[in-house]
Amino acid sequence: MKINMGNPDRIIRFIVAAIITTLYFSNAITGTFGIVLLVLAGVFVLTSLVSFCPLYTLVGFSTCSTKR
Repeated sequence: MKINMGNPDRIIRFIVAAIITTLYFSNAITGTFGIVLLVLAGVFVLTSLVSFCPLYTLVGFSTCSTKR
């Protein structure tokens, strides 16, 4: 797995995931839409932790500034 996410991208994803989680557990978003967003937040957190986004690989995109 090659790193393809830079720090700003990781931070933004983590913040968006935290906002979605807060909205879900405060009942601001509910139902199927809320569950879908909560799963998306989980994916955002997971990809932030491993610095790898499979979708970026498919489209040949990278936000990582340094090559390791």
